[in-house]
Amino acid sequence: MLTVEQVAACGVVPVVVLEDEAQAVPTAKALLAGGINAMEITFRTAAAKGSIAKVAREVPEMIVGAGTVVNLQNLHDAVDAGAKFIVCPGSDPELTAEAIKLNVPITPGVVTPSEIMMGLKLGLKVFKFFPAETFGGLKTIKALCGPFPQIKFLPTGGINQANAAEYFKNPKILAVGGSWMVTKDMVAAGDFEGITAKSKAATDLFKEIRG
Repeated sequence: MLTVEQVAACGVVPVVVLEDEAQAVPTAKALLAGGINAMEITFRTAAAKGSIAKVAREVPEMIVGAGTVVNLQNLHDAVDAGAKFIVCPGSDPELTAEAIKLNVPITPGVVTPSEIMMGLKLGLKVFKFFPAETFGGLKTIKALCGPFPQIKFLPTGGINQANAAEYFKNPKILAVGGSWMVTKDMVAAGDFEGITAKSKAATDLFKEIRG
C-alpha cells in the first residue's frame, strides 16, 4: 500500500486545479521534469475525475491523488479514476473511515486539537494543516505538536517559494502543499517550462535543507 510518506518524499505536493482534461498529462510531465512525482488534482472543477484518470493511465510514474475531496461521491469518483491518495480540506470521520476501508491513504485537514484527536482515533498520523498561514502557520503547528508529538503535518495555504524554507526546517513538516509552481494561469497559458522551472526551484530548496 502506498503511504503518505511516499507521496510526500520530494517535499512538495502541488495543488493542481485543471479546467480541461487535456491539460492533465502535460502538466504532470512538467512537474515530473522539475523533480515532483506526486500531484493533487482538486475536485474544484468538472474536469477533476477525467484528469486524474488521464494521468493515472498515461503518466504512471506520477503519483496522482485527489484533493478537495469533501464527500463520499468525490472519494469514490477519485478512487475509480485511479487516485492513489486523498486530501481533504477538513475532517470527516465517515469519509476517513471509507478511505481506510478502500485502502487509499487519506490526509484530512485540521486546525484544532479536537480534529487531530478524531484522526488519531482512526489511526492517522499525518494531517493537512489548512489554511496554514491564516491559522498561524508554524507557530500553531509547533503548539499542536506539544500534546501530539507522534504526528506530522502537510501544511497548505499561503505557502510559497519565499516562506517554504521555514516549513522545511521543521522536522514535524512532512512536506508542504501549494500551487505557486503550477498556478491556474500558468496551466491555462500552457507555460509548462515555467511549471518545470518553479517545481525544480521548490524541490531543490527542499533537498538543500533536508539533504
